[in-house]
Amino acid sequence: MSHQSELISSDIHAYLAQHERKELLRLLTCGNVDDGKSTLIGRLLHDSKMIYEDQLEAIKSDSVKSGTTGEEVDLALLVDGLQAEREQGITIDVAYRYFSTAKRKFIIADTPGHEQYTRNMATGASTCDLAVILIDARHGVQTQTKRHSFITSLLGIKHTIIAVNKMDLVDFSEQVFNDIRNDFLDFAEGLNMNDVRFVPLSALNGDNVVNLSESMPWYKGKPLMEILESVEIASDRNFDDLRFPVQYVNRPNLNFRGYCGTLASGVVQPGDEISVLPSGKRSKVKSIVTYDGDLDQAFAPMAITLTLEDEIDISRGDIIVHAGKEPVASDRFNAHLVWMNEAPLLPGKEYLVKIGTTTVTGHISSLRHKIDVNTLEQQPGAELALNEIALCELSLDRPVIGDDYSTHQGTGSFIVVDRLSNLTVGAGMITQSVSHDSVQLSDSQLSDTALVSREDRARRFGQQATKLYLTGASEEQRQAVANSLEKQLFDLGRAVTQISDTQLQLAINQDLGGSDSSREQAAMRLDAVAELMLSAGLICLCVSDTAPSYAKHRVQINPDSPADAIPAALDLLKQAGAL
Repeated sequence: MSHQSELISSDIHAYLAQHERKELLRLLTCGNVDDGKSTLIGRLLHDSKMIYEDQLEAIKSDSVKSGTTGEEVDLALLVDGLQAEREQGITIDVAYRYFSTAKRKFIIADTPGHEQYTRNMATGASTCDLAVILIDARHGVQTQTKRHSFITSLLGIKHTIIAVNKMDLVDFSEQVFNDIRNDFLDFAEGLNMNDVRFVPLSALNGDNVVNLSESMPWYKGKPLMEILESVEIASDRNFDDLRFPVQYVNRPNLNFRGYCGTLASGVVQPGDEISVLPSGKRSKVKSIVTYDGDLDQAFAPMAITLTLEDEIDISRGDIIVHAGKEPVASDRFNAHLVWMNEAPLLPGKEYLVKIGTTTVTGHISSLRHKIDVNTLEQQPGAELALNEIALCELSLDRPVIGDDYSTHQGTGSFIVVDRLSNLTVGAGMITQSVSHDSVQLSDSQLSDTALVSREDRARRFGQQATKLYLTGASEEQRQAVANSLEKQLFDLGRAVTQISDTQLQLAINQDLGGSDSSREQAAMRLDAVAELMLSAGLICLCVSDTAPSYAKHRVQINPDSPADAIPAALDLLKQAGAL
């Protein structure tokens, strides 16, 4: 029974009011398989007296058939509910459990330890404020421990507890605990983990879970439950920048039009001047409507309905922000991507990308590098397999609002959805938007020891590296224009080259067919080669039947007068600083 059972029986309204005012902490348990995650959750619930008598009796009965703790009650069965989980003694799917104490409410996610189910772990971690990473004291820091630590770091979870479990199996050794602590800290130096705490415990016996252990007098910290009750999370959210993704337009009658959604960040009040993106239309907040009545103020992560003083065309996917503080929309972003599908990610393939309440078609235009979770080293790669993580460039069909995930988790995260199966195949965290003028391949990516920058090359050649697309007309006409333009630029002393669809078909595109997706892949490869030419400081003439939507410099050749394209191209190059 709950610790508040007397209040429930004597004054239910007082209990509900007190319960409503409690702060909610979302946390997850993760780590390697058999580190004791499910057992720890069962112990937390048991020792907090949050397991009802009928549940406890059912677990006792199931322990005889499926338990792994001998004659003791197997508390892991409280969250391992799938038959396959009980047969194998592992966690497969994310299991959520709710409980509360006198100080706080909790939603706890028990996530899988097997590498095969890393995608489930990432899903469970995506909404959490705190991560409890378990380590088996007998085995120390394992590969999956590192993988889960890296994912929690990527997801911006600001509080981490390293629970060194099964201390009873190493005679509660302080030396073992200190060695594991030092090993983890050495690995975590390259991670964004600020608040890390270490607790030695035995989930099976309850040592340092809810109460301090008499078997480990050398541990001077708090038990796990006390840390969970006291960790400060209110300051973790961004209350400075308003982001209100519109989820639904509520129009119940002629006299009311409200815009429903959950505040991703920031604070809003009636009278605030707001801007609606992407249209840029402005208005003022008239009221903040909720089921319990209008509010004088709302803040993240509250679910609210806003009414405005003016009639503005607003629909699902639009974002309401404070006027004068509008973020810049972009159709290209750098992002960390966790791949969650058996079929590998193929750069150039079209997917649906969902950012907040906005869904748009897009593709991964390039894989900058994959990340080895064991060493945190960057590795090259042409595709991304299940559970692999990479820094990539995301290209969308139209500009959207995408923030840096470290400051705006609600509008800085996205999922990748397969267009045919409608399965979620990837999850990403935006690191920055990419302007069309920026370099797609940085100097450091060309060579780990590169000492010549793009600026150095521009000074040496006396020109700005520029990519110019020549499209339209027939293939022969395009090639004739490119040859003539290249000769004129060369005679002017410019460092110039050209690439064409035909050249790439003979060199690297022989594996592609004639489908739409193959043509898109061929266009992506041509653009990538052109970027390499820019990194070398050259003017690159791209001879192609099409140009990407973000191509800044392009000339459409008129088949009736192809020579007219040459002066037009020279004018564009002059504007770009190439002449």
